[in-house]
Amino acid sequence: MLSSATRRAVVVSAADDVVAWDQLGCLSPHVIYVENGTSDARQFAELLAAELERREQSEPRGDLPVEVSATIASRRSFYEIRAAQCEDPNETRLWQSSESTAWTVVYEQDPRFQPSCLHRFIYVKEVKNLTEALRNADAVHGQVSTVGLAAPPEKVRALAAELSRWGVTRVCPLGQMQCPPLTWRHDGRPPLGELVTWTDLEID
Repeated sequence: MLSSATRRAVVVSAADDVVAWDQLGCLSPHVIYVENGTSDARQFAELLAAELERREQSEPRGDLPVEVSATIASRRSFYEIRAAQCEDPNETRLWQSSESTAWTVVYEQDPRFQPSCLHRFIYVKEVKNLTEALRNADAVHGQVSTVGLAAPPEKVRALAAELSRWGVTRVCPLGQMQCPPLTWRHDGRPPLGELVTWTDLEID
């Protein structure tokens, strides 16, 4: 999905999910996993950072309390130090808005799930496949409501089945994480179900 023909659309879709509600919605992403071998996760992170910078010009993030901005600045400093100390300069990379905490993209080779501090702060991590991503997200097993997926059409059903077995209750196209349909079963349960009385007709 990150070939030259579709890369731009995938990056824009990822930015849509990060920007929506300034990442404060209950369906907002924390981490974007990129399958290695088929694409360059570092390049994706760099393109996403450029897109978030463009979005800041047209859809600026809302103002933050001082303590929240301080949390983001502290998290940025941690990754700046880690990037400077890594022997491999590509092990950890950081892109950030200048003179503000408007957006932040952190790339890490470490695939372990890392909760974001939100407010357009997103992690990009590379994995061999979905199985490795789920293994490294074990800390939030049973707590993931929505996964935004960018995959070839012929692979979507198999990937969705794997996510379902792991406990994810909603799989949608990347870019639509914060736009569930009215028929969405919140956390796998039909929210309108208790308001409906069913009549079952059984005929021999």
